[in-house]
Amino acid sequence: MTEDDTRDIAGHPRLGEIGLANFAPYLMNRIMGRYNASLRDEMARLGLSTPKMRALAVLSVIDGPLIRELAIYAVVEQSTLSRALDQLVGDGLVRRVQDTSDSRATRVYLTEAGRADFDRLWPHMAAAEAEMFRGVPDEDKRVFVGTLQKVLKNIRKHEI
Repeated sequence: MTEDDTRDIAGHPRLGEIGLANFAPYLMNRIMGRYNASLRDEMARLGLSTPKMRALAVLSVIDGPLIRELAIYAVVEQSTLSRALDQLVGDGLVRRVQDTSDSRATRVYLTEAGRADFDRLWPHMAAAEAEMFRGVPDEDKRVFVGTLQKVLKNIRKHEI
């Protein structure tokens, strides 16, 4: 095999050379897929989907973001988020409020019922994260999270 066979046209090693186990996007997808799957049963008990859970999680930390900001933080397409918000509003878990400075914009707030549902889900989320980091020293986790923050800064398209 020649050097040309192991590199793409930009000079990067090919995936076959790197291997899936050494390709960060593949590993991140596997990890997040497993994380989401570990929460699926509890989310179903609460009548939540992954987009709904992500919205509630963000709203538990950020009070009243604009819908477009919530979509970014929740990592959900705005059209998918809109459908999820319709259902969350219908279930009394969130409320939409017209922005006071821009009548075309809408802010989203967690209701008491939404906070209670998220509080029931949070221990499962925290346990799933703890399981992911079982056997990983605290310092390694701190460095890993710092690295993820740098990677996100490198690739993000929004200031948030």
